[in-house]
Amino acid sequence: MDKTVRTLDYEKILRILEDTEEKYVFEKVNLVPKEDDLETKLRNYVNYSKMNRKAVLGIDIYKYSSYEPFEQILVPVMFKLLFRETIEMCFKNHAFFFQKYTKEEIEENFISTGDGGFVIFDIPLHALLFACNFAIALRTYNSYHFYPKLRKIIGGASLRYALTYDNLYYFDKSHYGRAIINNARILNKDTLNRCIIDQNVYDWFTLNIDGMENLQLLTIDDIASIYDIQGSYDFQILEEQPDAIFSTISTRETGIINSDVLKIGEIQSKESTLSVYNIHVQIASKWQRTDSQRMITVSLGNLNTSHLL
Repeated sequence: MDKTVRTLDYEKILRILEDTEEKYVFEKVNLVPKEDDLETKLRNYVNYSKMNRKAVLGIDIYKYSSYEPFEQILVPVMFKLLFRETIEMCFKNHAFFFQKYTKEEIEENFISTGDGGFVIFDIPLHALLFACNFAIALRTYNSYHFYPKLRKIIGGASLRYALTYDNLYYFDKSHYGRAIINNARILNKDTLNRCIIDQNVYDWFTLNIDGMENLQLLTIDDIASIYDIQGSYDFQILEEQPDAIFSTISTRETGIINSDVLKIGEIQSKESTLSVYNIHVQIASKWQRTDSQRMITVSLGNLNTSHLL
C-alpha cells in the first residue's frame, strides 16, 4: 500500500535547497530574496497535482481523559485489542475487498494518537468496512463478550469516527496531508460520538454507487463493479470466502440493513471550508467464536444532526 503513496525524500529536498540557495545569509541590510527559482524546483519535485488520494479513517475514544488514572493506562491496551480484532474480522469477513492488504500493512499504516488514531486505506469503501467491523468489535466488548473481565475493570467505551478522502504523502517515516489534517479537524469538533464524512467521501460513494443510501440495497456483484475494484481484484476469492455484509441477493436481513446520510454543515478553518455529512449505518452480523454464535446489530454513528462546534 505504501508504494502508491507519494513519498518525499528529505535528502532530495535538501539537495534542491543546497543547489539553489545558501543556508545562512547575513548582510548589513536584510533583503527579502526572490524565491522563484527555488519554488519552481520544489513544485516540480513535489508534483502536487499527481499526489495520490487516500481514504483515512479516524477513530477517537470519547472522553478518554475522564477515565480514572489506573483505568486510563489500560484504555490504549483495550483499543489495541479491538483494533487487532477488527483486522482479523476484516480479513475473515471481507477477504475479497481486503485482498490487496496484509494485516501487517494495516498495523504499520496506523497513526496512533494515544486515545485512538488514523488508519490509511486506498478507497473510502475499505475505510467504511473497517469502521463497521470496529463498531461490531466495540459492541462485543461493551456487552461483555470480548475480554469481559477487562471490560469490568476499565468500563465501557464510546467512539467517534471520521472518514476523509484527500491527498496524502509519506515523508520521514510518517504520513502527512489534507486527508489526515481534515480528519483530525472533524474529530475535534464533534462531541456527539457520530461518524462524519467529508465532501470527497460523499462524492466518491455518489459517483460509484449513486449515494451511500444505496449501501442497504446493493449486492456483492453491484459493489464489485465499482471502477476502483473491477478488473483488478481476484473474484475467485468470493467463491471461497463470501462477503459477510454484501451477499449475492439483497435481503436487508443481514449486512447493512440501514444507511442514512445528511449534510450537517461546514467547518471553517482560516481560508478553507470543509463540508461535512453525518452518516448512520446499521449492520446486522453473525458473531461466531468457538461453538458460540450470536446475531449482533450495531450502529455506526448516530442520527443526531446538530451542527459541529
